[in-house]
Amino acid sequence: MVDLPLTTDAAAEPVPAGTPMAAGVRFTKIGKLYHFDCAGHTTLKNGDYVIVQTLRGRQMGQIMGFTPMEKDREYRAILRPATPRDLALRQEWESRQGTALETCQQKARQMGGLEDARFVAAQYNYDGSVLTFLFSAEDRVDTSRLRNALQREFTAQVDIRQVGPRDVAKLLGGFGACGGDRCCSTFLTDFSPISIKMAKAQGISLNPSEITGMCGRLRCCLVYEYEQYVAARKELPRRNKRVGTPFGEGKVIDVHPLKDAVSVLIEEVGVKIVQREEIVPLDELKALAKAAKEPCSKHGDEPCDCGKPKGERRADQQPAAGAAADDDEDDD
Repeated sequence: MVDLPLTTDAAAEPVPAGTPMAAGVRFTKIGKLYHFDCAGHTTLKNGDYVIVQTLRGRQMGQIMGFTPMEKDREYRAILRPATPRDLALRQEWESRQGTALETCQQKARQMGGLEDARFVAAQYNYDGSVLTFLFSAEDRVDTSRLRNALQREFTAQVDIRQVGPRDVAKLLGGFGACGGDRCCSTFLTDFSPISIKMAKAQGISLNPSEITGMCGRLRCCLVYEYEQYVAARKELPRRNKRVGTPFGEGKVIDVHPLKDAVSVLIEEVGVKIVQREEIVPLDELKALAKAAKEPCSKHGDEPCDCGKPKGERRADQQPAAGAAADDDEDDD
């Protein structure tokens, strides 16, 4: 399902009365939003827990907001609001997840052939009818034999899913390289594509220890300020370019996109940080000066007033009536 914007903000545009609404439901504390038809449940509000039918069976989720339904899209309906008994059941089955994971790990060791698989979590749905084991591995791993063995151990329907390194980091939590809680386990609901290009644009060292997260992949934070760096660099001169400054002419030796400034090496002065509005583009000024010295393309070396306003031009250089009309159209 595709996430839709939620209309929970009081400043958002009011939704016309009678508009069919979908509820944005989240199944984990930090997870994606999935949208369900809430028709027939007019008393539901933000924060309520509901029971819904998903591809993985019945699940309990929390409503995070509401949004108008799209016309050309099908929505699963919310089955019912969660009861106090449902919440107690969920708490009971969650307490058994650690024991279930230990059983799975033990079975995997006994069976052999699964040394490359790292089982990281066991997850019961709210009523204990479905038990999902999550594991990570570099390559595809056949877990059919293990699944059959676990199905004999548990009364719940057993499912085994492979997840990526970033999902593992999200599940395990902990601290990131910055010393704070990992972004993926605190507020990131989805993983954005990240590339080395983003690190280069921000002037970050390409040393693996500088750009790699605890999951072994490129750090999620590389994408946070990337767009701002790209936009700022378009307005600032590049390195080694000569520019004019209030301190004199010099060469750009470093660019500071977030400061909207550059470091300029000026002879007999040293290095100065200069803001963008104080920079004089010497190349452009030299090009204008060169063009000013060249003869007029229409009159050659003859006296010429082409550069003056229309009212100040000589009579022989005033445009004809038709040409004047054309000029006015161009000006418009």
